[in-house]
Amino acid sequence: MAEAADFQGTHPSPARRWVRRTVALVASAPLLAGLVQVSATAPAHAGEQAAAESDGVSVAVDSLSPAAPADGDTVTVSGTVTNNSKQAVTDAQLGLRVGQRLDTRSAIDTVADNSDDLGGTLGTQIDDKYAEEYPKLTPGVAEHFTLSVPVDALDLGADGVYEFDVTLSGQTSAQPWEQVLGVQRTFLPWQPGEAGTRTKTTFLWPLVSTAHMAAETGSNETQTPVFLNEDLAKEISPGGRLNQMVALGKDLDVTWVVDPDLLASVDAMTRTYEVRGTDGNTTAGKHQTVAKQWLADLQKAVADKEVVALPFADPDLASLAHNGTDFTGSLSQLKEATDVVANTVEPILHVKPITDFAWPVEGAVDPSIVKVATSAGADKVLARSDSLQESGGLSYTPSAARPIGGGTTAVVADARLSTAFEGDLTKASTSTAAVQRFLAQSLSLDLQTGKQRSVVVAPQRMPTGSQARAMAEALTALEDGTWSESQELSDAASAKPDAGATTKVPARSAYPSALRKQELPYSVFEQIARTQDKLDHFKAVLSDQSRVVTPFGRAMNREMSASWRGQATAGQTFRNGVETYLDGLTGQVRLIDKSETKLSGRSATIPVTVQNNLVQDADHLVLRLTSTNPTRLKIGGEAYQEQPVSVSGGHSQSVKFTTSANANGRATVIAQLYTADGRKYGQPVTFDVKVTEITATVMLVIGGGVLLLVLAGYRMYQQRKRAAARAGGDEGPDAGEGTEDGPENPEGPAGRLTEESGTPARAGDPEQPSDPGADTAAENADPSGTGERVDR
Repeated sequence: MAEAADFQGTHPSPARRWVRRTVALVASAPLLAGLVQVSATAPAHAGEQAAAESDGVSVAVDSLSPAAPADGDTVTVSGTVTNNSKQAVTDAQLGLRVGQRLDTRSAIDTVADNSDDLGGTLGTQIDDKYAEEYPKLTPGVAEHFTLSVPVDALDLGADGVYEFDVTLSGQTSAQPWEQVLGVQRTFLPWQPGEAGTRTKTTFLWPLVSTAHMAAETGSNETQTPVFLNEDLAKEISPGGRLNQMVALGKDLDVTWVVDPDLLASVDAMTRTYEVRGTDGNTTAGKHQTVAKQWLADLQKAVADKEVVALPFADPDLASLAHNGTDFTGSLSQLKEATDVVANTVEPILHVKPITDFAWPVEGAVDPSIVKVATSAGADKVLARSDSLQESGGLSYTPSAARPIGGGTTAVVADARLSTAFEGDLTKASTSTAAVQRFLAQSLSLDLQTGKQRSVVVAPQRMPTGSQARAMAEALTALEDGTWSESQELSDAASAKPDAGATTKVPARSAYPSALRKQELPYSVFEQIARTQDKLDHFKAVLSDQSRVVTPFGRAMNREMSASWRGQATAGQTFRNGVETYLDGLTGQVRLIDKSETKLSGRSATIPVTVQNNLVQDADHLVLRLTSTNPTRLKIGGEAYQEQPVSVSGGHSQSVKFTTSANANGRATVIAQLYTADGRKYGQPVTFDVKVTEITATVMLVIGGGVLLLVLAGYRMYQQRKRAAARAGGDEGPDAGEGTEDGPENPEGPAGRLTEESGTPARAGDPEQPSDPGADTAAENADPSGTGERVDR
């Protein structure tokens, strides 16, 4: 049993080994039948017990300072040790061990991947005076520790990376002998003197975020921007991710890599802006002060520093290459995203950015990605060494730059260094492990050869706050070290390539399947192309196209952003919102519905109303009115007629069309708006025209008029007939009869009735027009009497 424990890495004295053996035998005697059985079963039983207890104690190294010690330094290690088992650990000792020198980068990976494995080899324990004793470790209780040791006591040898272990030894009631119960391996970079040649290290410091602004803007003159939520305000506020990136990066020698969309979004927040709530309504944004402060801090941080600008909204180059090139205009979107960079970054940061770098996701490339990346003007592609892998048999890591044909340079970032800060680094122990591993890989790379090389570190695009802090800690230690010096990305790209470095871009089939699953699918680019077509159609009728071209153009850049990887639902929601809002704006210029129209007679005018609810004028429109039955109804003498239309913002306009009817009946008419290039605009309006050459009302009016003429003629005929009969009676033999006072007229002169009213005629009444009179009689100028109808 003692030999088994020693094999696990302990180095007890002979006297202590004898004591442990004695204790073990005494404890085992009551349970075993004899000494032979003890000797036969004890080793196997101890092995099973050790396996069962191997994960019983965890050791966490929360800090190691200095991260890369020099001569005369004192190394201080702090952290926690926790008994995770159900048994107490007694006579525990926490000590430090220096392991073997790790000569290769792969050896560092092996140690890091097995940092808490009790089955691996352990280094030599340093003097006990630098250890810490624990009489008892209670189950479930974490004990904090701090151990300090002079570098001279570590007995380090040649320059290089050394395994550095923190171990917890002790015993339990089930295993009453000293053994290693917990371990945490880390690394100690050792380069006390100046290196013969320093590696030139370029570290990219990315300022990239997700989409925050909607396509929607206010209808006012300044077009108040609308934000999707308050997430950006949280990121740039004190303690936020982007706030930490700026605060940490300002003191580091890094190359800033920025997304112009992020800068434009924060710049928009410095003025009046709106925020869309979960209910769809917007409220006034209130983080102008925060936005101004963040931009001011960033401007100071990047002053006199190299700034590389990505295309607007950081488009997903791999997704575009694999799924989007079949759609007309997809590459134009990338070109526009590149062209707007100069007018976005420099006015905000007051630094002229470098725009000839393309950065595919995780540096994974294939020929189609390179082709798309360079189509917008970039001639340098940021790749990564796990994509553009070395195959030339070099014994060292080559410089980053290498020509890949067509005048394009691949700048290959080191995969080990670039991925060192991924994962959850919120715990101090994981952060410290990442820092020490990064430094170990960097020193190991430098010691590979005496040839000076340029190395690029391209971390993940959007580091968390904890990842950013770990990156800054590692960079600070690296800058204070003796084996590396800082270099800008442009210098790394122009460095002389290594002759044996790989220059062949891997085939499309070699693209990582895990990354391919995250790509924006074919349907995304189909929707983007559809939205672009709608935008082109809509802007053709506007008097001020810039009010829609700019916000929608940038929104479509955001639609193909690499930030949508892993957020398929959020990305689809954003794209649907852009397209829906564009459809709504397009519908603000439309035809007003019409009900059935009645057409009397052979020709008439039909009005059609065009409504414009936009704030700007709608122009370059043509309104066409078409008869589906030109035999019955013609428009302007033809089957259809067109008229140009221009409607002021917020107004409506009626357009009149002349129609002619050839037959009675119902005819269907279609009104449709067209753009100047002959494309339909909006929905048509269909209505019926009922043609009646002579309507019932007209017939009634005409019939009434004819009847009046007949009655008037009949009346004149009767009047003349009576007048003639009266005249004949006065000239006959009985002329004396019927005098005014005679029996034929008992009423006297007043008894004569007027023909019109039937009332008795009075003396002095003028004669009726039908009464005969002398041709020479004077005309009566007196007004007509009461009750007389005057014909006019």
